[in-house]
Parts: sequence; C-alpha cells; structure tokens
Amino acid sequence: MSTDTGITIHQTFLPHTDPEASLTFYRDALGFEVLLDVGQGTMRWITVGPAGQAGTSIVLTPPAADPGVTDAERQTIAEMMAKGTYSAIILGADDLDATFERVQASGAEVMQEPVDQPYGFRDCAFRDPAGNTVRIKQL
Repeated sequence: MSTDTGITIHQTFLPHTDPEASLTFYRDALGFEVLLDVGQGTMRWITVGPAGQAGTSIVLTPPAADPGVTDAERQTIAEMMAKGTYSAIILGADDLDATFERVQASGAEVMQEPVDQPYGFRDCAFRDPAGNTVRIKQL
C-alpha cells in the first residue's frame, strides 16, 4: 500500500577535507550546479545539485565542525574518512556507462567499474576527494 505523505528528499550532507577538490569533483566531474558557497578556507559549506532539480542538493561540509564534537570523535571521523567508511551517497544516471567514462576521465578514484549487481541493478562506484563513496546506478 502506497501513501503520498508529501515528504521529499531535499538535502543530504557529505563531509569534505578540501573544498576546492570537492567542488571540482561535484561540479566538473559530475556536472552539478553550485547553489550556495558560504564560509572561507576549509570552513566552507558548498551546496551542489543536479541541473534542473533545485529541490534536491548535497551540502559539502567541513567534517566535525559542530562545537559539540569531542577531539576523540574528530579523530575517529578523520580515520573513518581516510578509510572511506564515513559517508556514502547513491546517485542515479540515465546513461551509466557515459557517466562512468566522464567521471573516470576527470581522474576520480574508481572503486568499481559498471557491473550488473545480483540485487537487481547496474552500478559503479567512485571515491570523492574526501573519501566518501559515490555509487551511481543506472536509472
């Protein structure tokens, strides 16, 4: 049974360690538009999103910027980001193979080339400059 609740996905947050490198990946390799860029240096919050989808975006944030995060938690976050186990996102593409070729040509770290998954869809995976897993599935 499906019920329209009127709820949509508006934003998600991913950490960055180098705002310029993350901006280059999301803007230039993935083709997202920059919707907002606030702050300076490494303390920047950059909002990006797919063209024509103003209601859906990713906010690239400085990791552990919240003053309530302890030094030990900051260390754990840094370690998890370095291993690529802290954050992930799954995107969808109309043409997975063309998207893979474009992102790979940008120099992004390939985690997995396009493959048919046993759970029913075809996808690929990259690591963004901060170590976040970016999976892209064929729509």
